[in-house]
Amino acid sequence: MGRVQKAVMAMAAMVLVLGCWLGGGAAPALAYDNPDLLPDHPTPVIDLAKALTDSQRQALEAELEEFEHTSGWKLRVLTQYDRTPGLAVKDFWNLDERSLLLIADERGGNLLNFNVGEALFALMPRTYWVELQTRYGNQYYVRDNGEDAAILDALHAAKGCLVIGGCQVVPGLPQEQWLLTLSTSVLGGLVVGFAAYPRKEGRKVEWAWVLLLSPLWLILFGALGLGPVLTRTSDLLPVVRNSLAFLGAALAAYLVAGATVGKARLRDQDGTG
Repeated sequence: MGRVQKAVMAMAAMVLVLGCWLGGGAAPALAYDNPDLLPDHPTPVIDLAKALTDSQRQALEAELEEFEHTSGWKLRVLTQYDRTPGLAVKDFWNLDERSLLLIADERGGNLLNFNVGEALFALMPRTYWVELQTRYGNQYYVRDNGEDAAILDALHAAKGCLVIGGCQVVPGLPQEQWLLTLSTSVLGGLVVGFAAYPRKEGRKVEWAWVLLLSPLWLILFGALGLGPVLTRTSDLLPVVRNSLAFLGAALAAYLVAGATVGKARLRDQDGTG
């Protein structure tokens, strides 16, 4: 009975802990509304977290007001930390389908969040806003450049896309993203090189194997190696680098495969001799 009682008590404890965990996780996030934190004058920027300097804030206010006057797009910025006006900003700014609200709050894993009007989704899809958030709001970018740069760079990227009539991806190619495209280009070249080495004597290139594996290396080199570069920048240098990396990896894999096969044949000859 002692073992049974202990087992029952352990199960009860697990159920209690699980219930508390699920209950805490499923608790609804209550909307917060504090209009007392709103300024007493019209402004497109509310900097409660003091992420911007006075000169940056004033310049940004003038820039956003001019942009709204010339384009009709309403861009707004709210920075917050332990205090937030919450839903009160919606009426304060009269946010509508042509509005973009950038919310900067360092308490989360990512500094930036976006409240995007429906009209903007017609020009920039949802994947654009996810990429914009992850590129400029991640902890590494904020650490290296500061909260002010993260806010301004993200806002200017969105503004630039609105000026040209929309974007499918965020313009610009960060170094870490280029390195990723470079690595996929190298992998694509390795696939081609190993596939191209002839399996039978008298052949120079196994084109049948290269074509057979073309879906793989075309995805690695074309879709993942060149695609992100061509859609984000007009600079030809990363295109040339990725292409050379692809060709160099293919040649290296071809030579390594040849050396490996050659050694194997020598071992076979020595064994038969």
